[in-house]
Amino acid sequence: MNSSVTMPDRRVLLLALLLPLLAACGEDGPKPYFEFAGGGFVFNYRTANHFYGFVVRQKTPLPDGARIRVIFETPKGEEVQDIDAVPGRLQYKFQTGDLDGIVAGHPYKAVLMVLDGATAKELGRIEKTFRTEVDQSKLPDKPLVVGPGYEQPAE
Repeated sequence: MNSSVTMPDRRVLLLALLLPLLAACGEDGPKPYFEFAGGGFVFNYRTANHFYGFVVRQKTPLPDGARIRVIFETPKGEEVQDIDAVPGRLQYKFQTGDLDGIVAGHPYKAVLMVLDGATAKELGRIEKTFRTEVDQSKLPDKPLVVGPGYEQPAE
């Protein structure tokens, strides 16, 4: 019985099937634990506070006892936040405290690191830069309204 696939064709077929597996094995280092799901700057006119933040989704399970460290670049330097990873939690939200001096167009970098809970050794990292088109100098210094009824503040 004569097969319609010749020997060289079988090798090409086998190579085509194995290439994706070989490519996956050749990646350097571990895959990231998280991916960015969203984020940006918030300018709340009602309360006259300004901050930025982001949401991340877990891509691969975290090691037991892992900690998460976030470093936000701010106009005044860096803001660092450390939290314990929560088993089973797939999404995390981080945001800076109130900021002063935000400059339009400036790249503000946020770094998220997964740390070993016992040794503090870095296990994974992702970074993202956030920009705003609004310069804080053009925003109100005090709330425009107060209370649940959005009343005008007393002068």
